[in-house]
Amino acid sequence: MNPLKDVTALILAGGQGRRMGGCDKGLEPLAGLPLVGHVQACLRGRVADLLISANRHLEDYRGRGVRVVPDLQEGYQGPLMGIYSGLRTASTPWVLVVPCDTPVLPHDLVVRMAAGIGDHRIAVAHDGVRLHPVVLLLERSLADDLHAALVMGERKVGRWIERHAWTPVDFSDCPECFVNLNTEEEKRDLESRLNREERA
Repeated sequence: MNPLKDVTALILAGGQGRRMGGCDKGLEPLAGLPLVGHVQACLRGRVADLLISANRHLEDYRGRGVRVVPDLQEGYQGPLMGIYSGLRTASTPWVLVVPCDTPVLPHDLVVRMAAGIGDHRIAVAHDGVRLHPVVLLLERSLADDLHAALVMGERKVGRWIERHAWTPVDFSDCPECFVNLNTEEEKRDLESRLNREERA
C-alpha cells in the first residue's frame, strides 16, 4: 500500500458537539487554528486525497481547500454514517478515518497505520491502554457491508469493526497524541500544554 496513491483521509467533523455546548467542534479555535486545521496539518502531503465529513458550516469547511462530505442520510446518525458517506465518496481503495477533535495526532500516523494493517481489512489505533475506534484505516469496499449494518440500526463503530478481520496498531510510544477534546476545560488544558512546549 502506497498512502500517496492508495489512501484517502476522512476527517470526521459532522457531529453535534453536545459536550461542548452544541458547537461545531471542527471549527473551534486551538492555538491559532481551528481543530480541523490541526488534523489537516497532520495529514497534508501524506495521503492521496483528503475529505471532511461535515453537516454544518459547509462553506467554512470548503474554504479549507478540501472536498466536504455531508452525511448521506440526515439526522446526525453518528460517526458510522460519516464513515459510510466518506467510503461512498472516496476513490482510493483505502480510507483513513480520524476525528476532528484529536488535534495532536502523530505525524507518522498514516505510515504506521498502513504498515500495521497486514492482511486485515481494518486497522485501529491503540495507545497502549485503549483502542481508538474512530482512528482507523479500512477498505473502501466495506461500504456495502457498512450500509447494511446502518439499515439494521447499528450505530456503534466498535461493534461494526468486530464483524471484520481487524487488527490494532501499536502507538503506545505516544499515547498523548490521541487526546480528544470534549469539553472547554480539556481544550484549555491542551492549549496550555502546546504553549509550554512551544516555549521549551
